[in-house]
Amino acid sequence: MKISTLIIDDEPLARLMIERLLIPRTEFEIVGQCGTGKEAVELINLHIPDLIFLDIKLKDMTGFDVLEAISINSHLVIFATAFDTYTLKAFDYFAFDYLLKPFSEDRFYKSINKVLETFKSNDTDFLQHKIQSLLEYIQPKEQKVVSTKKTIPIPLKNKTTFIEANNINYITASNSYIEIFTTDKKYLLRNSMSNMMLELPDNQFSRIHRSTIINIEYIKEVIKSNFGEIDVKMKDLKQFRISRSYKKDFLKKIGLRK
Repeated sequence: MKISTLIIDDEPLARLMIERLLIPRTEFEIVGQCGTGKEAVELINLHIPDLIFLDIKLKDMTGFDVLEAISINSHLVIFATAFDTYTLKAFDYFAFDYLLKPFSEDRFYKSINKVLETFKSNDTDFLQHKIQSLLEYIQPKEQKVVSTKKTIPIPLKNKTTFIEANNINYITASNSYIEIFTTDKKYLLRNSMSNMMLELPDNQFSRIHRSTIINIEYIKEVIKSNFGEIDVKMKDLKQFRISRSYKKDFLKKIGLRK
């Protein structure tokens, strides 16, 4: 069985170099490559690859935005980055591996040999948890200002509609878009969940999953299971699972203990 691989980088020469280095390694099969975040989300959801080479700084999105937007997160990610030393320390701790541009052939092959060892040991679930932890670590560093905006602009063809934040019940991720649900309407907006949290009053909205934000004033019930899992039932009876990585912050925000 070959390891299906996607190459995502906005520099054509960088994609070509990775492709050239991978071709002699018959354990890997390149199933696609692209240079934008939008294309990346579509290709990842289409192919569900085993391995992704992911540039952090794409022209339309960051690599972190791409990982937030995809519907399935069941692959290894090797980041390609030119980030500063502080961020690289986080990569050392949380990420499976990263290639600091410009990287050598020896460094590249060391990375893919690590991939092979990981697939042989069948330890990919643990590494996916590390990626989620990395996203949670990086994003707060980028959120320098907490918004108190009361309205959210929604571009609609040749006009912009403004909706009251108080009227938003919950928000879900949909590929490279987000879906904003009010009591009587759904709005589609091209944005990331992390950026959306910056637009919302922090004391009113809680991110409970990488693909879900809820208005805590719209919660009907909090449901605890016998296995330590928590669901929230909204006033329209829509139910969401609280992700383990967001559980502590959610409970603190609504004033409940574990």
